Amino acid sequence: MRSTLMVYGHRGSAGTHPENTLVSFKAAEKAGVHGIELDVQLTKDGVPVVIHDEKVDRTTNGVGWVKDYQYEELCKFDAGGTYSKRFQGEPIPSLDDVLAWIKPTSLRLNIELKTNYLPYPGIENKIIALLHHHQLTDRTVLSSFNHYSIQRINQQEDSIETAILLSDKLVHPWEYMKRTGAKSIHIEYHALDEYLMEHTTKLQIPVRVYTINSIDQMSKVESMGCEAMFTDYPSVAIHRND
Repeated sequence: MRSTLMVYGHRGSAGTHPENTLVSFKAAEKAGVHGIELDVQLTKDGVPVVIHDEKVDRTTNGVGWVKDYQYEELCKFDAGGTYSKRFQGEPIPSLDDVLAWIKPTSLRLNIELKTNYLPYPGIENKIIALLHHHQLTDRTVLSSFNHYSIQRINQQEDSIETAILLSDKLVHPWEYMKRTGAKSIHIEYHALDEYLMEHTTKLQIPVRVYTINSIDQMSKVESMGCEAMFTDYPSVAIHRND
């Protein structure tokens, strides 16, 4: 069993700041996280942007699909004011902007490709190119619920770790992983069990669990030997044993 559990700020510090914004990522860094998790969609003009939903409605003051806006149009939306007035004016960041910010830090990075609903042709290549440009391939994991995306990444680039995202139990996922080329598993908390951990530990497959927001869940995930957890409350996770 590992003695320490890595903490990734889920969409930054989504429980205390507007998700997937630079102010949220900076709050997670200040809390002392080991890494940041974020989501990427593609704009109409092909710019990778950091936002969870395919539509801007829930997290901004805008309406409509990310894919229907040019990047410069998308930048005008307020991604902070819907969370709290004190974050008013916080924009949707481009992935390029976030990578430029994270590069001089020691933070690890998990990028989730949101290709399970919209295919976003070419998004894999664009993300890979940006990671190479910022020299972040060695501390980034690319994950997706669309395992075709994971397969495409591994066919093109073997220097970046990939993870299959799972929300349910899968029979022998370590066998299934071979078809996609993935090296790790990111799994929803309620789908996690001792059988999975026994076999992945033997095979040295990293298991990272989402989204862990209670002390009890954090303790259980740590006791089971998972490598990392994703949490909306990174400060709570970091100081849980104080």
